[in-house]
Amino acid sequence: AGRGRVFRTITLPLAAPGVLAGVVLGFARGLGEFGATITFVADVPGQTETLPLAIYAALQRPGGDATAWRLAAISVAISLVALVASEALVRRVGRGTHVL
Repeated sequence: AGRGRVFRTITLPLAAPGVLAGVVLGFARGLGEFGATITFVADVPGQTETLPLAIYAALQRPGGDATAWRLAAISVAISLVALVASEALVRRVGRGTHVL
């Protein structure tokens, strides 16, 4: 079997429970962080506005969907850059423990 078929039929089904757990935990963490931020810090534009609060504010405005999508893409990009930087740092240190 080719690499693609092995990935689709073996690797992906075996990884599915872990991926699903990660998605659920990530969503719960994001929701908890959003709730704590909006409850205790409030949302002062230009001072305490975070990406989740900016996405929420954009979704509350008529026609703000495009802005919300752009902010979500920025959030994902920042996360990927942080993950790649973390992995590069671990590999550079060379202690044998990898994040991924």
